[in-house]
Amino acid sequence: MSYQLSEGSLAVILAGGNVEDPVMQILGHKKIAGTSASSDRFRLLVSDGKHLNSFAMLATQLNDKVTSGELCDFTVIQITRYITSMVSNADRGDKRVMVILGVKVLAMGTEVGFKIGDPKPLSESGEADKNAVKQQQTIRPIQHKPTVNQPMNNVNNASSVLASPGGSVHTHPISSLSPYQNKWVIKARVTSKSPVRTWANARGEGKLFSMDLVDESGEIRATAFKEQCDKFYDIIEVNSVYLISRCILKTANKKFTNIKNDYEMTFTNDTQVIPCNEDTSDIPTLTFDFTPINKLSEMDTNSIVDVIGVCKSSSDVQTLISRNTNRELRKRDITVVDQTNTGVVLSLWGSQAEEFDGSLQPVIAVKNGRINEFGGGRSVSLMQSSVLQINPDITEAHKLRGWFDNVGSTQEQESISTRTGGVGGGTSNWMTLKEAQENQLGCGDKPDYFSCTGTLLIVRSENSLYKACPTPECNKKVIDQNNGMYRCEKCNREYPNFKFRLLLSVSLGDFTGNQWITCFQDVAETLLGISAQELGDLLNDAREFQQVFVNAVFKTYVFRLRAKMENYNDENRLKVTAVEAKPLNLKEHNRRLITEIKEMAGVGSSA
Repeated sequence: MSYQLSEGSLAVILAGGNVEDPVMQILGHKKIAGTSASSDRFRLLVSDGKHLNSFAMLATQLNDKVTSGELCDFTVIQITRYITSMVSNADRGDKRVMVILGVKVLAMGTEVGFKIGDPKPLSESGEADKNAVKQQQTIRPIQHKPTVNQPMNNVNNASSVLASPGGSVHTHPISSLSPYQNKWVIKARVTSKSPVRTWANARGEGKLFSMDLVDESGEIRATAFKEQCDKFYDIIEVNSVYLISRCILKTANKKFTNIKNDYEMTFTNDTQVIPCNEDTSDIPTLTFDFTPINKLSEMDTNSIVDVIGVCKSSSDVQTLISRNTNRELRKRDITVVDQTNTGVVLSLWGSQAEEFDGSLQPVIAVKNGRINEFGGGRSVSLMQSSVLQINPDITEAHKLRGWFDNVGSTQEQESISTRTGGVGGGTSNWMTLKEAQENQLGCGDKPDYFSCTGTLLIVRSENSLYKACPTPECNKKVIDQNNGMYRCEKCNREYPNFKFRLLLSVSLGDFTGNQWITCFQDVAETLLGISAQELGDLLNDAREFQQVFVNAVFKTYVFRLRAKMENYNDENRLKVTAVEAKPLNLKEHNRRLITEIKEMAGVGSSA
């Protein structure tokens, strides 16, 4: 099989010309280590069949294509998106680097297995043939304007370019910035802007704000202090694109940022920020990597996540005093739900808490929220670096709105925030059985949820099994026709077989009292340690059948319970159902108890 490369395209690109979707071959790669695995970069040796050059950098979002082996040696690729940048080198002068933003694999290296053609190296400086740009017309001309073209000759040149916002601006990709450069201009979109923060210590007082910037090649954080804070804060708007130059670059402090860049920018007295009046459709907007709410409970505390959900309820603004700074804080808790039928409490602070209006149940999208654990439950809190969007114009938000308006608004969602407000107005916290009774859980219009640790005192074997419809989507009890057939009224069909299902009645006890609860299939199988079908197979052996129930008692579990008052024969009865049962994890149980003790004692907690 023959592979046609875009011969001569490297010379055109590295001479400042443009080539549409060039086809090249990868002949090698080298990892350039960053301060973390997420900031590692890969430098590629690429060939167009005529020339080869190693000044090609892969955008970090494509790193997995190298680590997975997809971009192995000899692989033939089509470069669908790229930008170029001039990088200064004190010893060898300026050189042009190609940053690859998008690739399409045409043939895996394992299939090709050899170097195509006899490519010769371009000069180390990246200079191409004099006629390379003229030859561009013989290679497919590109249809879009590149982000980066020519180098800045000096700082004054950069200033003069920025002085004319509507002019043609030569910019550098964010991914190419380093502390060793000072002649650069970036064109970037502001994806988030923090509120102004003030501080006072022995060295004086000050203020600052931070913003996150993104372009096609990557992202970076910029911070403005004192005079620069006053100068730029009101000018800069989220989602707008700016031409920025003359900032200091330093190593990023990963304790305070999740931006995937080894460096961060600091504004100076010389910093210039000019609105970009050109077409900015090629500059990315804020992107999310949403985690379903029901998966948050599986993640580590303090993990940073993106979350989206519909605001089902919200609390009033609370005033708290920080134990660390003794400053007054404003907080509002809102409960958001998603299609997993799960809810979580989201904590807003400061002006966001005061200005938030949840009356219309908007869709909430959060970038870089932090998972907190309190009293055995999980919540998500916004930080200075978090981004909150209300009713964002994104696909996930539109789907979520449709689900909630048609289905979710009438359903009861399970909450993973066991300490704070539950979903739909019910409470969802850790309680003893006596506390649940004293608080009259389940006596309201809506069901209440709570968690407890309980021991099985009695497990009734009577009526614990029933014969159900054999179809997977139907669990309705069938009627024995006494002719070898079983009728399901719901499906309006007769079947020659059935499946066993469990409906277990259990007396649950803790140190404060006991409560009869109902357990359906999954929970019942967990408590009995046997499947419904296996138990049904023991019906002809009364001794073995009863032994299953005997073995189940006096075992302790963590239960999630649902309490609801139901009317039966014109009589109100409290029905408590087990939603979930898990074996007691002593380590987690003790951690929760310690947290509760500290809370009651007022030790180690702060806003």
